[in-house]
Amino acid sequence: MGVGMFASVDLYCERLGPEFWAEPVNAITNLVFVMAGLWGVVASRRNGSGRFVEVLGWWVVAIGVGSFLFHTFADRMTIWLDIVPIATLVVVYAFFALHRFAGYGATASAAILVGFLVVSGVLTLLVPDSLRIATNNTTGYLPAFLAMLVFGALCLWRGSHAGWYLLAAGAIFVLSAACRVADPVVCDTFPVGTHFLWHVLNGAMLWVVLAAAVRFGRHASA
Repeated sequence: MGVGMFASVDLYCERLGPEFWAEPVNAITNLVFVMAGLWGVVASRRNGSGRFVEVLGWWVVAIGVGSFLFHTFADRMTIWLDIVPIATLVVVYAFFALHRFAGYGATASAAILVGFLVVSGVLTLLVPDSLRIATNNTTGYLPAFLAMLVFGALCLWRGSHAGWYLLAAGAIFVLSAACRVADPVVCDTFPVGTHFLWHVLNGAMLWVVLAAAVRFGRHASA
């Protein structure tokens, strides 16, 4: 079983034991993140979108690798390899969107972002435990979802068509969140679960946000 940071974690329908390959479908579908990230790297170089957009592509690759390690080793240490790349990408991309898409200066972008993180963080903390448990901890992704909606709308208001990409990404996230919520519910009838669809749809979502960065990220479009 392991102790401390190496204690096994069993969060998904597909996993029936602590073995490395106990979640093959959940593990393999992380390739979608890797493919989306590599597309972003190649597309940013081809379009001359800038070094930072290329870094965003590699960041998405890191999400896929971290998630793969968690869905194979599945312990308290590798769970952070799953969480940290996602959380940091949300923050960095939000700043990027405010600065490059919406055209705010660096100071204003940072101030707006901090305010948003405080408000969205408080809203997440206010979610009742009953709802958090009922949604399979999916409410923890509320700040990321709100970021796509709020900053997508803000970009459109500032005249950047990148906002449509962020809103589309938010719509995809609704579907992926539904799959994450359904995972423990369908175990009896569908042992593989639906968490792998969370990976596939979120990979598509990240492809959309990378496409926005590739197309609109070199200069502020407002």
